[in-house]
Amino acid sequence: MDSGTDRLVERPPSSRFSYAQMSRFPDYVESYNPTISDIHLDETAPNGFEDEVKPTAVTAIKASGGNADVQDKSAQGRNMYFKDGKRRIDYVLAWELDDDDDKHKNRNIKAREIFEKNLREEGLQLEEDLTVSKDEEADFMKVHAPYEVLTRYAEILKLKMPVKKNLVLDKIQMKYSQLENPMKSVSTKLWTKVTGIAKRIYTPFQLNEDQVPHIKRRFTLVYSRDKEYLFDIPEDRDTFFDNATRSRIVNFILRRKSFSTDKNDAYSFGINKMINDNIYTAAYSLHEGHWKPGSAPNERKLLFDHWGNWRNMFKVQPLEHVRNYFGAKIGIYFTWLGFYTMMLIPASIVGLVVFIYGIAVAPDSYPAKEICDPKNNFTMCPLCDFQCPYWNLYESCSNAIASRMFDNGGTVFFAIFMSFWGTLFLEFWKRRQASMQYKWDLLDYVREEQPPRPEYLARLENCTHYRLHPITGLKEPHLPFWTKRVPIFLMSYSIMFFLGFLAIAAVFGVIAYRVSVLAALQVLTKDRPTSTNSSLVATTTATIYENASLVTTVTAACINLLIIIILNMIYSRLAFWLTDLECLRTQKEYDDSITLKLFALQFVNYYSSIIYIAFFKGRIIGRPGKYTTMFGARQEECAAGGCLIELCIQLAIIMTGKQLFVNNFTELVLPKLIKMIKRCLSKETKAEKASRASYEKDYKLEAAQTTSLFYEYLEMVLQFGFLTIFVAAFPLGPLFSLINNIIEIRMDSSKMITHLRRPLADRSPDIGIWYSVLYGISRIAIISNAFIIALTSDYIPRMVYLNSYSKDDSLKGYLNHTMSYFNTSDFEADHRPTYAGSEHIQICRYRDFRNPPWSENAYEFSQLYWHILAARFVFVVVFQNVIVFITGLIAWLIPDVPAQLKVQIRREAYISNEIIIKTELLRAQGKSPEEGEAAIEAISDVGLQYQQDDTGSAKLMFRKSPGNSPEREEENIV
Repeated sequence: MDSGTDRLVERPPSSRFSYAQMSRFPDYVESYNPTISDIHLDETAPNGFEDEVKPTAVTAIKASGGNADVQDKSAQGRNMYFKDGKRRIDYVLAWELDDDDDKHKNRNIKAREIFEKNLREEGLQLEEDLTVSKDEEADFMKVHAPYEVLTRYAEILKLKMPVKKNLVLDKIQMKYSQLENPMKSVSTKLWTKVTGIAKRIYTPFQLNEDQVPHIKRRFTLVYSRDKEYLFDIPEDRDTFFDNATRSRIVNFILRRKSFSTDKNDAYSFGINKMINDNIYTAAYSLHEGHWKPGSAPNERKLLFDHWGNWRNMFKVQPLEHVRNYFGAKIGIYFTWLGFYTMMLIPASIVGLVVFIYGIAVAPDSYPAKEICDPKNNFTMCPLCDFQCPYWNLYESCSNAIASRMFDNGGTVFFAIFMSFWGTLFLEFWKRRQASMQYKWDLLDYVREEQPPRPEYLARLENCTHYRLHPITGLKEPHLPFWTKRVPIFLMSYSIMFFLGFLAIAAVFGVIAYRVSVLAALQVLTKDRPTSTNSSLVATTTATIYENASLVTTVTAACINLLIIIILNMIYSRLAFWLTDLECLRTQKEYDDSITLKLFALQFVNYYSSIIYIAFFKGRIIGRPGKYTTMFGARQEECAAGGCLIELCIQLAIIMTGKQLFVNNFTELVLPKLIKMIKRCLSKETKAEKASRASYEKDYKLEAAQTTSLFYEYLEMVLQFGFLTIFVAAFPLGPLFSLINNIIEIRMDSSKMITHLRRPLADRSPDIGIWYSVLYGISRIAIISNAFIIALTSDYIPRMVYLNSYSKDDSLKGYLNHTMSYFNTSDFEADHRPTYAGSEHIQICRYRDFRNPPWSENAYEFSQLYWHILAARFVFVVVFQNVIVFITGLIAWLIPDVPAQLKVQIRREAYISNEIIIKTELLRAQGKSPEEGEAAIEAISDVGLQYQQDDTGSAKLMFRKSPGNSPEREEENIV
C-alpha cells in the first residue's frame, strides 16, 4: 500500500508455507513456536489452535454492528484495524479538544499537521478519527506501519528475527534445550538427581501447556533486507513482526520526527516533547482484546487468566508471554521479582525453623527462668526520675521469655545463613539474567543515544549558552558548570540533608514519646489500688503495668510507621522537584538522579528508628546516680530482656505494616475505589460505553508512567534491606516477604493488564543500577548483623559467662552475674525517687557490668565488662572477615555466565556465519537455498562431533574421517 493513500499494492503469493502455517499440521504441533500473532486459543480446536482461517476484520465489524463489546466477545475479537479492515493499528495519537485561546489552538493544529506530514513522508499510514459530538473527550489519529517501513527500521535497529526452520538444526536445539536452567552448567550427577526431584515437586505449580502454549526460543539472526531469504517470512508478510515489535518501531519513528518547519528550532521534535507541550495528550499502542470473562481469546486475556488472576497466585509466571506482550524491560523486572521470590522459599523455611526453635527453648532457658522466679527478689532501680517506683524483676517475665525466643544460638546461625543467602541470590541472579539475555536476544544490546528530555529543552528555551554535543554533533543549550550547575546541586543536596535530619528528628520525637509514656505507666504503681470493687480495673491496671515496656514499644512503632508514611509522601514530591531543578539532559541521567535521592531519603526514613534501637538505645545511659541526660531528661533504657525484642517488634510493625497493608492498600484497594467513584460519577450509559472503539477504551485507562517500574524496584530493594541488614532480629522476615511478594506479583500483573494502557515494549538487558544497590546492601548487612549479635543481643555475654565464669558449664546464675548493685543513698537530689516508702529501699539492681558500691573503685566498669567488650570486638572482626572471605570465594567460584551458555553463544555465532557463508555460496553458484538444503544441513556434522558429559559440558567425541570404518572411528575418540 502506498504511504498515506488507500491504494493497495498486490504482492505475489509465497511459494512455500510459513512456519506458522506448518504448525497447523499434526507433524509440526510438537515443535511449533508461535509468535504472539499466531496464538489463538479455541476450546473447540485441537491443541488450542484454529483449524480454519479467521474471517477478515471487515466481516467482524459488520457482524457486530459497530458495538465494541460485541466485537470483544465475538470469535474474531476486538477490532484492531483501520476502517478498511486490512491495515493494523500499530499506534494511536490522541489530543483533547482545545479550550485555549485561538493562538495556542492554531499553534497546536499547525504542529500536528507538520508532524503528521513528516510521518507520512516516512512511510507511515494515518487515519483520523474526529469527534462528532461535544461529549467526546478527544480526537484520535491511528498509525499503521507498512511492511516496507518495518523492514527498513528493523535493519536500522538491528533487530533479531527468526530464520527459516530448515536452516536451523533441530538436533542442536534439542541438545542445548536444558540451558534454560541457569544452575545446570555447574551440575553433577548428584545435582541432576536433586534438580529432577525439585522439578517433580514444582510440577503442581507449573502452568498447563494446553492452555498456555510454551514459546520455545527460535534461532535468530540480525535482520537484513539483503538477506531476506534467510528469514521465516510468512505468506502474509504483515504478520512477520509481532505487535510489540511493530509498536516499538513506530515509537522509534515518532520520537524522531519534527513538528516545526523552523530550521533554527532544532529541538521541536519527538512525540514526548509534543505531549509535554500539550499538542498531544497521549500516544500508546493498543491492548490486544479485552481481559474480562466471555471475551474472545487473545493474548491479553491469556495473561490475565494465567498470570494476573488470583487463582493462579501459586503458579509460575508465563514470562515468555509477558516479554512478548510487554517487552523485555518489564519481562526482566518480573523475572527478577519471580527469582527473588523463589529464593525466599529456603530463607523462609530456615527462618521458620529458627523461630520454632526459639519458641521451644525460650521457657527453659536459665535467664528466663531466673527472671520469672519470684524467689529471686531483685529490686530494680527506677526507670525514671521522681515518680517512678522501685520494681521487682519478675514482673518482666513475659518480656524476658519473648526476648529469648529471638535471642538464642539460632539467631547467630540464621545471620550467617542469610549472609550466604544474599551472596548466592545475587550470583545466581546474574546467571539467570545471562540466560534470559540469551533467550531474549539481549546479549548484543546497545543503548541508543538518548535525545534531550523535553522538560530540559523547555527550561532552557531562553538559554544563551550553546555547545555542540560530542555524539550527535547538534548544537544544544548548555548550563555552565560553575555558575549554574554547582549552585543548583549544592542547594539540592543541602535540602536532601535537611530532609534526612527531619527523619532523624522524628525518631527523637518518638523517643520522647516512649520515655514519657513509659514513665506514665510506671506511675500506675504508686496509685494502683490494693482493693477495688472492679476486678476488671484492677486486672487491666496490673496487666498494663507488667507489660508497660511492650505497650510502649508497640504504640511507638505504630506512630513511627505513620510518620514514615507521611514523610514518604513529602520525600517523593520533593525528590522530583529537586531533580527537576537540576535540569538534567537525558532521561537516564534523570532516572539515576531520582533513584539516588529517593533511595537515600527512604533509607534514612525507614531505617533510622531501627538503627537507633539496634545500635544506640541503652548504650550511653550512664548509671543510677549519674545518668546521662539529653535536654534535661534521662535517656531510655532497654527492657529487662534486652533491646533485641524491641528491635524485633519495630521491624515486624514497620516491615509488615508497610508491605502487607500500606503498599497493598495503595496498589489494590485504592485504584478500585477510584474506579468505582469514577463509574458512579460518570454520566456515560452502558450503550455509549459499549459503542466505544478499542482505542477510545484504552484512552480511558491510566497512562503507563516511565517511573512505574522505579517504584516497584524501590519497594523490593527496601524489603531486601530489611531482610539482610536486620535479619538477626526477625527470623520471620523472609516468610512475611514471601507472602507479600506472591501478592505483589499478582497485583502488579493485574494492574498492568487491566488498569494501565499498554506500555511501550521497551528493551533492557538487566535491572540497571538496582544491582549495585543490592550488592551494597548485602555488604552492609554483614557488618550490621555482626554488630547486632555482638551489641544488641546477649549472645556474647552468655558465651563469656558459659566458658569463663560458670561453675557447672551452664547458664545457672547468669542473671545475677549481669546485675550490678547500687546504694540508693548515692542518688543525686535531682534524681531521687520521692514517692512514699521509697526511703526504705537501700540497695537496688540495674543491668550493667560495674563494681559494687562497697568496692574500692565503686561504680567503675568491672573486669567482666572489659572481658565482654574484647569478646564482642573479636566476634565482630572474625564474623565480618570470615563471612566476607567465604562470600567472596562463593562469588568467585560461581561464574556470571554458565559455562554451557558460553559454549552455546559461541556455537550460535559459528552456525550463523556458516549459514550465511553457505547460503551466499549457493546463490553465487546460481542455486536457490532450497536446492542446497542438504549442503546447509551438513553443518550438523559438526554437531555430531560433540556430546554432553555428566556435568552438562560439551566435549569432542570423535572426528569424522572419509572412509574410516566404525572401528577406526572409535579410535579417534578424544
